[in-house]
Amino acid sequence: MGNTLNSINRTQLLADLKSMIVETLNLDDVAPSDIEDNEPLFGSGLDLDSIDALELVVSLEKKYNIKIGSSEESKAALESVSKLADLIVSKA
Repeated sequence: MGNTLNSINRTQLLADLKSMIVETLNLDDVAPSDIEDNEPLFGSGLDLDSIDALELVVSLEKKYNIKIGSSEESKAALESVSKLADLIVSKA
């Protein structure tokens, strides 16, 4: 999509990320509005796995034209939707 992140407010970015998570991972039983900003994406919360993490990283890199380098960076970013938004804004 190649959005200019400066023109997107945080509320919209969080909503976009939640929709992307649901669509990318085909979470049929989860609505974007069901996902809390600070809810853990792995372990508890949405209980995603490593394959889900890989799919999300690829989608994020494509949609927001960013590069998520290390596994530590991706692990920290994938803690929650809020952390994902922080990473995207920091790389904009």
